[in-house]
Amino acid sequence: MDQRTNHKPQNDELTQHILSDHRSSQVVPEPTGEVVSSELEEILSDTSLTSFRRYKKALSLELVSLFRLAGPTVLIYLLNNLTSISTQILCGHLGTLQLAAATLGNNGVQMFVYGVMLGMGSAVETLCGQAFGAKQYGMLGVYLQRSTILLMLTGIPLLLIYIYSKSLLMLLGQSKEISSAASLFIFGLIPQIFAYAANFPIQKFLQAQSIVNPSTYIAAGIFFVHLPLSYLMMYVFDWGLLGGALVLSFSWWVIVLAQFVYILKSDRTKETWTGFSVLILIGGLLPNPEIALDALAVCSRILVWVYTISIGFSAAASVRVSNELGAGHPKSTSFSVIVMTFDLVHFILEGIQPILSGVAVGCGWQSFVAYVNIGCYYMVGIPIGVVFAFYFDFGTKGIWLGLVGGMLMQAMILCWVIFRTDWNKEVKFANIRVKQWQHK
Repeated sequence: MDQRTNHKPQNDELTQHILSDHRSSQVVPEPTGEVVSSELEEILSDTSLTSFRRYKKALSLELVSLFRLAGPTVLIYLLNNLTSISTQILCGHLGTLQLAAATLGNNGVQMFVYGVMLGMGSAVETLCGQAFGAKQYGMLGVYLQRSTILLMLTGIPLLLIYIYSKSLLMLLGQSKEISSAASLFIFGLIPQIFAYAANFPIQKFLQAQSIVNPSTYIAAGIFFVHLPLSYLMMYVFDWGLLGGALVLSFSWWVIVLAQFVYILKSDRTKETWTGFSVLILIGGLLPNPEIALDALAVCSRILVWVYTISIGFSAAASVRVSNELGAGHPKSTSFSVIVMTFDLVHFILEGIQPILSGVAVGCGWQSFVAYVNIGCYYMVGIPIGVVFAFYFDFGTKGIWLGLVGGMLMQAMILCWVIFRTDWNKEVKFANIRVKQWQHK
């Protein structure tokens, strides 16, 4: 603590120097929504209080901030997952083949694209969060537009996976019957690619400003419309798998458009939006592939319910860390990291790993997180799962053992890196990043 206290004046001088050019040239209007408070930093720097009282007050304040962000965010992810799950359940009532096909489409191809878009969209989380903390409000809209264009362009090559999904699935060893049914479902998900490309930047844009309730209301409303519409298309009009997938894509586009309308109309975003400025495949190789895929569908959906809570806290973690870094609060950042990590310690792997990923994203370490995730999943988790599933004949259980091994390695690596971080240096990097992107 003494070392950080001694260096604080230098950090303040650097922060002021970096942002002085822009701030001195214009008066930055405060948005009508929530702004980043200095209260936590002041409490942690208050030497008139004993250490116990200082951290007690800081803990109370941080928990309120964290749960106010995490609660609605958890609901958003739960409702979005419920929308996908409901389609999968309705497909299951068509037959085991249809459930296996929807599982391959949803948990295989679609989740791959979802991960790519979410990972790329996390850059918006860093930039918007730190710009909002540094009171560079106008830049949030610029980041939103740039990232949306970039993700839309990324969706074009990903489109090829959907178009040639049947051939790819058969090449990976899936049966012709399952591959044909899955490709029909996947074709209906093509519009969803570009809905993801627009949704993630919009969602991160709002979350960086601690605006989470509107997205929750929108997700809830869409879910209750999605259910009867899916039933109508799949059973009344007899469109089957294709109808379910098309309705799912339609629901995601309604979510995107509703959130964008909120951005255009809300007073809370009038300063940040100023207008336009220019595992599933392995399961299919097991004996009785339809049963294996159906079992994985059930297990993965149970995992989603647990994981969604952690994802909500991950988003809250990223917002808290990026806001505090952008505001030049190293002590608050360090304290937030500690609170957010141990707040979900009872989730062990499934809770800590997403939280640590959220902290890393808030710092702008997307590349590092991507390498860790890809390495642990594809180089550790999947090979271990294949060995246990086929060599040791553990079947579906072997795949899950590999998944647990990959998550364990992810959590260990992220823990080791984050808790060795110098948060004073991260504040400097955050302010430099804001200034660099200010002039691009």
